[in-house]
Amino acid sequence: MRSSRDAIEATFTGMLGSFAIDVALDLPGSGVSALFGPSGCGKTTVLRCIAGLTRLNGRLKVDGEVWQDDASGTFLKTYQRRIGYVFQEASLFAHLSVRNNLLYGAARAETGDGGLTLSLEEAVSMLGIAHLLDRAPAALSGGERQRVAIGRALLSRPRLLLMDEPLAALDRLTKEEILPYLEALRENLSIPIIYVSHDIGEIERVADTLVLFDHGRVLATGPLNEMESNASLPLLKAPEAAVMLEGRIVSVDETYALTSLAIDGATLLVPGRLGEPGKKCRLRIGASDVAFSRGPMPATSVLNCLTVRIVSIAAPGGDAQVNLVAAIGEDGHGPRIVGRITRKSREMLGLEPGVTVQAQIKSVALIA
Repeated sequence: MRSSRDAIEATFTGMLGSFAIDVALDLPGSGVSALFGPSGCGKTTVLRCIAGLTRLNGRLKVDGEVWQDDASGTFLKTYQRRIGYVFQEASLFAHLSVRNNLLYGAARAETGDGGLTLSLEEAVSMLGIAHLLDRAPAALSGGERQRVAIGRALLSRPRLLLMDEPLAALDRLTKEEILPYLEALRENLSIPIIYVSHDIGEIERVADTLVLFDHGRVLATGPLNEMESNASLPLLKAPEAAVMLEGRIVSVDETYALTSLAIDGATLLVPGRLGEPGKKCRLRIGASDVAFSRGPMPATSVLNCLTVRIVSIAAPGGDAQVNLVAAIGEDGHGPRIVGRITRKSREMLGLEPGVTVQAQIKSVALIA
């Protein structure tokens, strides 16, 4: 259901109390763009500026339409912007059933080109809430309330969906319950989504583009895999450093319950029966779950051994370990993975940028 749309261009500058915002964004007109950074770094402020809820100096252009331009005096009010907004708290109407909360969004939908066209039945199916339609909000779990809130936003026919920490108020188990529905939005919606979070685990599941924030400014913007494997950015210094790869199911070994997942330049074995051949999947590879070897491969219990070329080496902090960024394939043109090894191991193997080696990735460590 995705379609080609113009990029989202935004610049905002100004002070909120003693906090300075100086942000320039150029986001793709499709997929999920995640604004990521620690609490208090300006992510929500920028989202509210895009929604028109907070006004700072700047300019905003969405799908070819100018929503704010200080030079010409243009500033569309929030109700004039074709947006759907999902907050941390679902904020459903307590006196309305789930069905009528959803229909409230549809009743406020603006007609015209460019907005999302989604029927009540399609929204209900996508979010798995058909069995909730006649319930009151008070009878819903936190995850169910948030799914209804997302449905209400979608049925308003937005041109842009804004999601501000939609899982922050949920416990870990409930987050895991709702994340597959957010993944379905990424795959199926024809409008762009801007998603705010300080949880990299969420972002790895839902984002296509990552915008890294720090103290009211943008450090870097780019595709998720490129950002996570960029040795100059702070993401690789985190203990849970990892990369996400896009893949497609090739086959399922029913005997051993292993799924073969094709990525660009390689095929990986992942535990579990993940779906039918052809289904798209994301694969998370933790830096601590990758080892490297040179020379003939010995017999090993590790099922995934890939030829990679080392791209860069950087220390995550301290002097005991290093992060090796490697591109899959002998030519080094495939997607990038990251391995965290000791400095001694690096010196023993003579690992340097440009060297071609074997990367070993335990199947049990892969998360799809």
